[in-house]
Amino acid sequence: MGDDGADAMVQIKEAGGITIAESEESAIVFGMPAEAIKRGGANIISPSWDIAEEIIKAVNTDNGETK
Repeated sequence: MGDDGADAMVQIKEAGGITIAESEESAIVFGMPAEAIKRGGANIISPSWDIAEEIIKAVNTDNGETK
């Protein structure tokens, strides 16, 4: 099930981008995020209810340092 975005997530991560995959804990269908995680394409793995917070943290930091 669903792996069309997994390669793209790996490429984004390798290019220095931040990628987030939904965790199995909250995913109704885990196939696509599982494939991205398996391929090493996720910087962050989070349940759906925490993804907004993860995005806020990501845009407010620069290489792990608070902006």
